[in-house]
Amino acid sequence: MKHDYSLGEIAAFLNAELRGDADVRISGLNSLDSAAAGDLAFLANPKYISQLTDTRAGAVILKSDQADSFAGNSLVLDNPYLGYARISAWFNRAPVPGGSIHPSAVIHPSVDLKDDVSIGPNVVVDEGAIIGSGCSIAANSFIGSRSVLGADCLIAANVSVYHDVVIGGGVTVHSGSVIGADGFGFAPNGEGGWQKIHQLGGVRIGDRVEIGACSTVDRGALEDTVVGNSVIIDNHVQIAHNCVVGDGTAIAAFCALAGSVKLGRNCVLGGYATVVGHLSICDNVILTAHAYVTKSISKPGSYSSSTTPLMESLKWRKTAVRIGQLEDIVQRLKRLEDNKN
Repeated sequence: MKHDYSLGEIAAFLNAELRGDADVRISGLNSLDSAAAGDLAFLANPKYISQLTDTRAGAVILKSDQADSFAGNSLVLDNPYLGYARISAWFNRAPVPGGSIHPSAVIHPSVDLKDDVSIGPNVVVDEGAIIGSGCSIAANSFIGSRSVLGADCLIAANVSVYHDVVIGGGVTVHSGSVIGADGFGFAPNGEGGWQKIHQLGGVRIGDRVEIGACSTVDRGALEDTVVGNSVIIDNHVQIAHNCVVGDGTAIAAFCALAGSVKLGRNCVLGGYATVVGHLSICDNVILTAHAYVTKSISKPGSYSSSTTPLMESLKWRKTAVRIGQLEDIVQRLKRLEDNKN
């Protein structure tokens, strides 16, 4: 893949206003303070504006008011960060699949392989699976019986996709992730042990989803676990059985959704956020890092949980109740002080 472009080519792709030399060659992306003459940098956060003075970048993506005081080559956009995100694909040096099937792959005769599929060493594709056109499945990955990959999916090395999983188009699943393992369903057997509840549902994942490394999406107990379109999931995320994740939602690392959580559209979950089972969260909710959700949320907005030092559970519960009463206590104190005065 080509990795050297004129600034004019990049400006045309981004529909950006070009100020400076359209013929300067750009061969990489870098930060303002690390960029060299052949690099394109960007200024998305105003707190780094001082770095414009000393940057050696061949060009910088920035806003119009910032470009007015910058003497170098610039590409002017209303949203420099989005421009950087879009052009990053031009400089991606990840290996390009070659449309071949490695001889060590084990593919059941009933599998439906569409055009231009790449399958790496030791991949196993089980009975009745459908692999969409342009898909790439890297080494040691497994695609279970009757599972479906839409067009242009990228399944990285060492991924397990269990049976009866339906994945949409343009989905990326990174290494070590597991899609469709059994949900955590057990019933007490009355004898001090547990009776397994077989998980009879599947998993449905929409289009343009990205799932990071070592994350899990469990299959449903009766109905499918569902991940909507354009969802992004970071590394080490647990989505339990029967969850529904709405379109456009972002889930950062180490988050956990317990069973049957309904998460709305365009939500953002900060790292380590946890939602207990059978709750519903409406659209456009932000959970900040370490948020612990114990009741449903019906109003859009940003929500946080207090963080306290480690303490015995009984004391923590009492403290948590008192924290919830603080506003009322403050108002009562104000009234007492007003009456006293």
